[in-house]
Order: sequence, then structure tokens, then C-alpha cells
Amino acid sequence: MLSYQIQEFGKPLAQALRDTPQPQGTEVVVRVGSCGVCHSDVHLHDGYFDLGSGNKLDMSRALAPPRTLGHEIAGTVVAVGPQAEGVKVGDKRVVFPWIGCGQCTLCAAGDEHLCNKPAALGIHRDGGFADHVLVPHPRVLLEYDPLPEDQAATLACSGLTAYGALKKVGTVGPNDPLMIIGAGGVGLSGIRLARQMFGVAPIVVELDKGKWDIARAAGAGELIDPTAEGAAKALVKATGGGVAAAVDFVGAASTFAFGFGALRKAGRIVCVGLFGGSTPMVPAMVSMKAVSVIGSYVGSLQEMRELLAIARAGKLPALPLVSRPLAQATEALEDLRAGRVKGRAILRP
Repeated sequence: MLSYQIQEFGKPLAQALRDTPQPQGTEVVVRVGSCGVCHSDVHLHDGYFDLGSGNKLDMSRALAPPRTLGHEIAGTVVAVGPQAEGVKVGDKRVVFPWIGCGQCTLCAAGDEHLCNKPAALGIHRDGGFADHVLVPHPRVLLEYDPLPEDQAATLACSGLTAYGALKKVGTVGPNDPLMIIGAGGVGLSGIRLARQMFGVAPIVVELDKGKWDIARAAGAGELIDPTAEGAAKALVKATGGGVAAAVDFVGAASTFAFGFGALRKAGRIVCVGLFGGSTPMVPAMVSMKAVSVIGSYVGSLQEMRELLAIARAGKLPALPLVSRPLAQATEALEDLRAGRVKGRAILRP
């Protein structure tokens, strides 16, 4: 079994050769065909998330090297344990990676992605930057036919994160402007889902004008450069007081501030991205405008089933992809870190 692992944070991934796992109990071995490269993989590779003001969230306890990254995984079942039911060798499946302990209140409620004792693939367990991955139970293996394998892989995080966040927006009517911040891999998923879920072309805020064309192709309406002089005031004026909802798929200090400032009264901002940094918030403005600040972290297994139903019905435009061989996993992370990826990078063993 070939994989590329973090052996030391911040250093190039190391090639590792090990015995291919033999599934026990309910375990299933999947031969990886496609694995997406997510921006959170960049932070995990660094070993921390930036909290702003010099503070960092240390990931060394959650992710103990050596560890194989990669949580957007699709491939083919090649071995099943004696108690693994519902799948067989040869089945093509996409993996729901956000696995919980299965015993706590959150897991019982179907929110295992929020479990406080997680066992997520690519973080707490070895993931898909490999030619095989060991999956603990067939319940997290979902059919994706007739989708292309590489498109299906992106639904496990990019698509699911966007879908889970947009569900928190609530009802969007014809007079309720929706704003999406960021047109990276997750933001593009949000743009294409907004049309399907709400029937609207969202206002899209994106600093990199090189991404504007693919944002339009995904279904964006008006595109805004947040650094343009007077952009925030012009947006509030054009929308008659601000947007009903903003979804920040970047999660930088500047993007959160822009989104919060663009809200109309009773508006809501959904925070998704993990870019990092911190920005001040005035509690009085939260109260006076009666706005809501909502966090959103990936999505549940049920939400992934819902998303797959939409995608398998052919209702989503394809996400732009760049394929690379597995041996270039470190280079893929560096390109993503430097902002050179438009859409999603896919590793192929």
C-alpha cells in the first residue's frame, strides 16, 4: 500500500509503503480512485489553524504524525470484513469521512460530524492520499453512479460543506439578496448549489478576478471586488439596505468583516471558511440590527445523502477540476496554499 504522509508538520509529505490493510469486523478496504485536496489539508499540513493576533490552534494532538491526509475519497471496494453488510467487492463508492464515536448525544442525533471524540478520515485516521484506505463501516460508503468518480469525491467536503452552510441560510425569497464570499473550491460548490436550492443567482464577493469567469459559469450573479473603493457602501445601497444572508467560504478577518457589514436588519452570516485571523465585533450592532452569526462545519451523513440525490439527478454543473498524480501530493498542497488552484485539485493514485 502506497501513501503520502505527514511525518513532520510543515515538511514535504513522505512516501510510505505498508502492507495493505486486511479488514476486520465491519471494516471495508477501498481502492482510492480520486481524492480531493482541501484547503483544510493545507492547515493540517502546517500543524495549526491561525486564530489571529498571534494565536494558533495546535493540531498536533488531533493529528499525530505519521498521518495520511485526504478526506474527499471515492473509489472501488476491494475487500470487506466478515460483518460488513450492504457492500461487496467491485462496488464504486464515495466515502463520508466525518465519522464520530457513535455513542455520544451528538452522534445519536445524526450529527457525528460534530462529535467531540471524532474519528474522521484524513485527520484522526489515515485518509485518501494513498492507493487504499481502510473505512470502519459500510454505512459511510455511498453510491454515486452516474456521477464521474472525481466529481463524486469532491462532494464529501467541498460539496457537503457548501450544502450544510446553505441549509442554515433559511428561506430565500426573490427580494432576499444572498451573498457568497469566495469562489474557491467550496465557494464554487456554494454558487452552483444556490441556484438549485433557492433559485437565485447569488452575489459573489471574490478578490481574485481570475476566478470570476468560473464563478459566472457556476451560476454567480453580480461579482464584487471587496477591495474596490466604496464597494461595501455600494452593495448596501444597491440591495436596499444590505443582504439577507451572507455565507463566508473564506473565513479571513477581512471577509468576515465585509460580510457582517453587508447584512441588512435581521440578516444572518454563516461562517464556514478556516483561512484564519481575527476581527473585532461590536455587540451593540448585533443587537441593534438583530443579526445572526452562525457557524457551520462540513455536514451530516444525512445531508450528504441529500446532496448526492441532487447531484445524481444531474442538477449541478460540474466543478472545475485539476488532476495530479498521487506522487505530487505535496506540490498540490503548495499550489493550493499559494492560490494557484481554480476549482478543486484531485489526486489520482
